[in-house]
Amino acid sequence: MSGGDSYVVGGTGAGLLGETIGRNLTRTTERVPNNDAVVSVHQGMRLTYAQFHAAAEEAARGLMALGIEPRDRVGIWSPNRVEWAILQYATAKIGAILVNINPAYKATELAYVLRQSGTRHLILAPRYRSADYLALLEEALREIGPLSTIVVLNDQAPAGALTWTEMLAAGSRIGVDGLHAREEILQFDDPINIQYTSGTTGFPKGATLSHHNILNNGFQIGARCRYTEADRVCIPVPLYHCFGMVLGNLACTSHGAAIVYPSEGFDPAAALAAVQAERCTSLYGVPTMFIAELDHPEFDRYDLSSLRTGIMAGSPCPIELMKRVRTQMHMEEVTICYGMTETSPVSFQTEVDDPVDKKVETVGHIHPYVEAKVVDPVTGRIVLRGVPGELLVRGYPVMLGYWENDPATRLAIDAARWMHTGDQATIDEEGYCRIVGRIKDMVIRGGENIYPREVEEFLYRHPAISDVQVIGVPDPKYGEELCAWVRLKEGCACSGEELQAWCKGRVATYKIPRYWKLTDSFPTTVTGKIQKYKMREQSVQELGL
Repeated sequence: MSGGDSYVVGGTGAGLLGETIGRNLTRTTERVPNNDAVVSVHQGMRLTYAQFHAAAEEAARGLMALGIEPRDRVGIWSPNRVEWAILQYATAKIGAILVNINPAYKATELAYVLRQSGTRHLILAPRYRSADYLALLEEALREIGPLSTIVVLNDQAPAGALTWTEMLAAGSRIGVDGLHAREEILQFDDPINIQYTSGTTGFPKGATLSHHNILNNGFQIGARCRYTEADRVCIPVPLYHCFGMVLGNLACTSHGAAIVYPSEGFDPAAALAAVQAERCTSLYGVPTMFIAELDHPEFDRYDLSSLRTGIMAGSPCPIELMKRVRTQMHMEEVTICYGMTETSPVSFQTEVDDPVDKKVETVGHIHPYVEAKVVDPVTGRIVLRGVPGELLVRGYPVMLGYWENDPATRLAIDAARWMHTGDQATIDEEGYCRIVGRIKDMVIRGGENIYPREVEEFLYRHPAISDVQVIGVPDPKYGEELCAWVRLKEGCACSGEELQAWCKGRVATYKIPRYWKLTDSFPTTVTGKIQKYKMREQSVQELGL
């Protein structure tokens, strides 16, 4: 730390791993071969580390038999299941780049990602919920042309495609020695994963990540959660996102902990049942997931006493929610993570023993081996401690760049390798980071800067409010006005006028929302992140602004 400047650098922590993901899995398997590696509750599957490692090598040989070379892109389009995890480690073992495809994508989005990444090999589930993936793929291929390889996670495959079993069988043509010879030529700085950002404006960009990026980030996340081979981690968040495959899979396998998938997609009852049945010690989710679990009508019948820790990320945690998670779910050591796909993803995380106020007001301290600074977004000059500005991050987690998109890479990562997050933050005297909000989400009303997070935290104190999101909408007089979307607690009734009256005298007048929308849900991404830009568009339309 340097004087009063908003600059922090992480300590040496648990050390950095100078190896590929495949070698790390092999080392963990040698250490705890008979421990559970992956349990997929909805599939009825349970693999020890020895079995999981063997499955990853079998799939790796199958991919090699199909002619897949290092740096070839292999797409995975599937909800959470064991095969997803096997493929993650199989591609790492042969140096292929895994392209994560959002399970919610439609044909146009699928076609864009396959074309932009140059993916010629695709492994997909036959369907997910109401989406027929094979029909959507057929539609996408009419736009982009045929692929070299299509593998279906099913017992049957259409003409020209293979089943997962057939792909594995093809691997018999490749000896184990051939696989190990391939592993020997791989370097930990090689690209291994492409993850497409949400694309809230324009087309999604493919963040390209190396073994070193995501293996070490998973390892450091697990270290801060104090994972050992005794831990069992319930992962109801999607694997296609960093939350599932890095904070989840890689944090577990790098420490020898067990991975538990409760369901294909998030289901609160399935998550609670998996924690009870598998005696999970850790549970993951975004705040809306924890709210759904706590508010489940049968919550009290589940035994969650095995829990001690977990990770909440994706959006700020209200203090009332944190209290309930710590007491009703027994997660006294729950941690808060902050990051972005482009930083592999986590750069800040709270400690398991941080006080409650630090877990709700901040995102903790900088991770080991990572630097961060807060700068004036206009001048680029570093600001003093406690002064808001744009958060920049530098170090091993910063992505290699956006796939085949140098202009976007140069906009995001400057000449000194600082990643510009687009988030407004402060760093206090103790090094704790507070995320004030997205720079573009800040509301300027009549010259006053209003941070939606601050207004949301205030509104959470109202006894009838279960969840709330605040956005800015256009106004001819003030430039912008506040609009609050409110989800009430079950059995509670309250109007916007009553909520507005309750605010008066309790908070500065300019921070009181002018518009109120009572709702049962918020628009979210597949990972549960609130999409404020969609709320803004809908509000503008409904209010006739």
